Amino acid sequence: MSARPFSRLAFALAALAAVALPLSAHEIGAIEVRGLFAKGGEYRVDISVDPRHALPAGAVEAARQAPPIVGLDAATEREIGLWFRALAGSATLAFDGRPAKPLFEVVRAAGDPNDPFAAPAKPELRLRGRTPAGAKVATFRVDLPVGSFPVALVSEGEGDPVFRWTEAAKTSEPFPLAQAVVPPARAEVIRRYLVLGYTHILPKGVDHILFVLGLFLLSLRLRPLLLQVTAFTVAHTLTLGLAMLGWVHLSPRIVEPLIAVSIVYVAVENLFARELKKSRIALVFCFGLLHGLGFAGVLSELGLPRSEFVPALLSFNAGVELGQLSVLAGAFLLVGALRSRPWYRLRVAVPASLAIAAVGMYWAIERVLG
Repeated sequence: MSARPFSRLAFALAALAAVALPLSAHEIGAIEVRGLFAKGGEYRVDISVDPRHALPAGAVEAARQAPPIVGLDAATEREIGLWFRALAGSATLAFDGRPAKPLFEVVRAAGDPNDPFAAPAKPELRLRGRTPAGAKVATFRVDLPVGSFPVALVSEGEGDPVFRWTEAAKTSEPFPLAQAVVPPARAEVIRRYLVLGYTHILPKGVDHILFVLGLFLLSLRLRPLLLQVTAFTVAHTLTLGLAMLGWVHLSPRIVEPLIAVSIVYVAVENLFARELKKSRIALVFCFGLLHGLGFAGVLSELGLPRSEFVPALLSFNAGVELGQLSVLAGAFLLVGALRSRPWYRLRVAVPASLAIAAVGMYWAIERVLG
């Protein structure tokens, strides 16, 4: 066989390599994108740049549109600053089609400290922020002509990243966000915690129900009853908020027996007092502080969304208040017409208070010994 076919084959391979190598070096993998959507609603998207690639056309113009970049010091600016500013001015992370407004910062990807031959840590551009409440999907886009680049996105705790090749100036395929990493919408937070607060009274909060009934049995008129309920609500709202912020803490082994004791005290006082005194309102306020710590134990197990802390807390309290008012409404429907009868105290208020005191005493002993 003559050498001519081999020379032709060698020429063809060399020509192919001359075309393919520039393409692989300059059209594929100039940047790499990795994103994590964390539980609690935070996200971070890191963009690394291969410095062997030349700056794409339009980089200078895109850099002029860039927002401030935290941590872009003089050394990083000389090394790769124009690349980062161009990417910051042309990259778009969107949720459900709506562009996010992330914080841009320079981070350094640490190498293996135990490997003496590992490459030194290289700077990366990070987009950081909070996932919008109720978001369903995320997309990523870069309008610089950087060819194809890989995008790997993952929801924390949901398995391996979803890996896709994306073309410059084209939006990536939508990445479905796991429910665990997306803060709920405010309307959903309000609805959810309103229901939780209400159901913590009706039907689950038997001890709170008995306390409210103890208040009801002494007050023959509406205004004194509302004064007690208002004092109780203000107090438990105060300690619940402080406890959820971590500013107040008391062990349930102390709180729960004291709540039972508060039920006993109110019920026993009903046996001896015939009218509401101001001291009773102050005492109800103090008992409300205890009950708020009891509510905090429940909320600590359920958790409050950090992004909607205040609406969730207020909604839970509103649900508790609605539950208490429902208990009072039921009591009025049941015996309200009898409260003006001369025998009401002897036949209704005293026996009911004795029953409440007995139950409260049993709970107090059980909770101390348990």
